Amino acid sequence: MMTGAVASRPIDEANAGTPSPESLIAKAKAMIPVLRERARACTIAHDVPPETVAEMKAAGFFRVLQPKRYGGYEMHPNVFFEIQKALAEGCMSTGWIYGVLGCHPYELALFHDEAQKEVWGEDPDMLVSSTYQPVGKVEKVDGGFYLSGRWGFSSGSSHCGWVLLGAINFDTNGGPPDMRTFLLPRSDYQVIEGTWDTFGLQGTGSFDIVVERVFVPEHRTHKASDGFAGTNPGQETNTAPLYRIPWAQLFIRSVSSAAFGGIRAATSAAMEIMGSRVSTNTGKASKADPNLHAAIARAIAETNEMELTHRTTFNELMGYAERNEPVPMEKRALFAYQSASVVRRMAELADGMVKLLGGRAIYMSSPILQPWLDLHAARAHVANDPANRTSDVIGTMNGEPPAFTFI
Repeated sequence: MMTGAVASRPIDEANAGTPSPESLIAKAKAMIPVLRERARACTIAHDVPPETVAEMKAAGFFRVLQPKRYGGYEMHPNVFFEIQKALAEGCMSTGWIYGVLGCHPYELALFHDEAQKEVWGEDPDMLVSSTYQPVGKVEKVDGGFYLSGRWGFSSGSSHCGWVLLGAINFDTNGGPPDMRTFLLPRSDYQVIEGTWDTFGLQGTGSFDIVVERVFVPEHRTHKASDGFAGTNPGQETNTAPLYRIPWAQLFIRSVSSAAFGGIRAATSAAMEIMGSRVSTNTGKASKADPNLHAAIARAIAETNEMELTHRTTFNELMGYAERNEPVPMEKRALFAYQSASVVRRMAELADGMVKLLGGRAIYMSSPILQPWLDLHAARAHVANDPANRTSDVIGTMNGEPPAFTFI
């Protein structure tokens, strides 16, 4: 782990041995059975097993959105999300931390290149966790800031050597408050294990982070206003079209897309239970229940519809990026709303199946219980609340600027 500036070691693209998107997705799908086997232990430990993180690293999953200059693949975002969905089908907690940790190379690519060198200069596999709650205390000084505070919800933090923390700088010479993300090395913060005890997504290890007044240089901060406007300093060195997609569009999908794996796991479990369940009270077989058939069919159909929307969204975003055109604000608002709606819709689809499976669905050993709980836990993330997005969908259609600029 490096805490100061080091010499960059860019990777020769010709010798990088970049895998194909298809091979990466196939590796993720091949992990589904072993992730299912580990899921219960993951839940009990309240953290993803180290061997799982090591296997994801070895497979190259965390490099999908990482700059080629540091050994990354700079692939289409849909590759990243296909991997996430597959991992989440085996264990939604694993898919969740992959989405969060795996999208951070994208944001880090938007930081000043000096920050990228510090994180990846000697270890291109370095992982970075986050918690963007704007709860930190910021003191502006020459060359940077002093930061202190306590943040919750840092998923996968025990596996990372750096962290991204949200805080607001109010010392702007009379200007508006300045929301930033602050990048800190492991030596500058504490991970408070034991602070994550929830009814779902128990295995994400979303522990608290504590910082006791440490200095963060200017180059290790990322302005929210730059992410919104596409004026990120890292775009001077990372010039691929990929890095012209608005940062918020990547992040919001990273915390909703694990739900695709969760609902697929729930649907498979419902089919499994249906195949053998016969009510001891009524003598009726679940496989002959038209209401259960309807609930499962609805889950399959609506999941496929949401997945098509998801893929189309990022094809559109990449199209704008490749043409070097700004994404219309009304599209950004609509895409954010669609992302925010996914988890709640999928939780409702899971509800529709669970309530028709009787007592077989309530045991902790039931294969449908964990994905059902995980989907409901995922609803709590602020990015998965569509109510935060509705006004901007209509406002931007009428030519108004968005009120919520993380879009």
